Amino acid sequence: MRSLLLRTRAFASRRLLSSLAGAGGGDGTPRTGSVYGFGDNSHGAVGQPPPAADAYVPTPVPFLPSSVSAVAAGHYHSLAVSADEEVWAWGRNDEGQLGRGLHSPRNTWSNPEQVRGLENVQVRAVSASGVVSAAIGSDGSLWVWGRSKRGQLGLGKDIVEAAVPSRVEALSSYHVTKVSFGWGHAMALTKDGKLFGWGYSENGRLGEMGQSTRAPSAEEYIGKMVDKYSSSMMEAVEKMVEEKIRSEDNMPIIWEPSLVHEASPLEVSDVSCGIDHSLILLSDGVLLSGGDNTYGQLGRKAGLPKLLPVDMSYKPFSISASVGHSLALCHTSTEGTDGVETGVLSWGWNCSSQLGRSGQEDIPALVNCLSGVRPVSTSAGRVHSVVLTSRGEVWTWGSGRNGRLGLGSSIDEAEPYLVDTLEGVEVLQVAAGMDHNLLLVAE
Repeated sequence: MRSLLLRTRAFASRRLLSSLAGAGGGDGTPRTGSVYGFGDNSHGAVGQPPPAADAYVPTPVPFLPSSVSAVAAGHYHSLAVSADEEVWAWGRNDEGQLGRGLHSPRNTWSNPEQVRGLENVQVRAVSASGVVSAAIGSDGSLWVWGRSKRGQLGLGKDIVEAAVPSRVEALSSYHVTKVSFGWGHAMALTKDGKLFGWGYSENGRLGEMGQSTRAPSAEEYIGKMVDKYSSSMMEAVEKMVEEKIRSEDNMPIIWEPSLVHEASPLEVSDVSCGIDHSLILLSDGVLLSGGDNTYGQLGRKAGLPKLLPVDMSYKPFSISASVGHSLALCHTSTEGTDGVETGVLSWGWNCSSQLGRSGQEDIPALVNCLSGVRPVSTSAGRVHSVVLTSRGEVWTWGSGRNGRLGLGSSIDEAEPYLVDTLEGVEVLQVAAGMDHNLLLVAE
């Protein structure tokens, strides 16, 4: 049972947020709102100026335009698109991912600032990894900036830095609708259902591209399993990330966007890159997965480094991949008060209860405690999960460390828990970074 102190803090935040509630436009125009953040603010990704600590409940992000149409949470930084189609960035800038140069004062990184160099681009969407940021124009153009020796920029062989937004010319003849980044790889989906991949290609996270047919050796698998059952799972994640960084010198890299072979004859409807695995959803509801499978995040048995189907009982329509676990929204029935009912499938790593359920972890299964609500989007953090419902409610579960669940404490939640400080407002979008979250709250 949560303490009276936490409930008091929640009540105060609820009163603050209730004043922002508003009706959306019914004329088809994009809905806009204000941006809130919660979770780990050590890199300034929550947008609270130093020396602000972590945010344990949803907290307004200052210095942004009053109307924002979209948000994106990178691993350690954040992006937003204003109603005027400008891009704003804040958080970590060690690799220039904020688009304001590597020499901008560190104490200003947590303050949102407009990204220069996109003044002639009508931006409609943004995305980010740990070291790279991207914007998609209304004309389907893809723009990137930051620094990555893993090839994540997609600008050509050995191009590892873009101080200002640069167009990905290899995709100039295509209309990009979505781009997703992992730790060292990226995938882009086009309007006509084509899928392109680039960056670090190890373990088949880009499918057969740049791969031999060698499966992981027993020694490699055992070494990873040692980390899996480490006494401190959070330390295990940090070790895994460090290992990925150290392995960069010998990585197989695809320097420019190339068609993903396994998906090229098919129509793709969604894509999501985890830290070192990928999920690809086909228009017929078939889900493909590829990459690392140490924690069962592929939802199938490990095998050759390529993209292969995931066997599941439900047809997903939206996906989200993270460090070691995966989430999918699916249709669960054709009956119900709101028409077709939906649910959340989870599988993979469950060290902090980020699957939100019990049972076998390496196969997709429903998060049962979400029955009665209708999820419309989901986002996977490092070791936590977030869901937005059709009512504009937000549910979170998994690790509560640094306040990343927005529930007023650092307590882990084994099952989905309603972020009740948002009572009385309508949330339009949720986005989870590694350890922080962003919300777009209706005006």
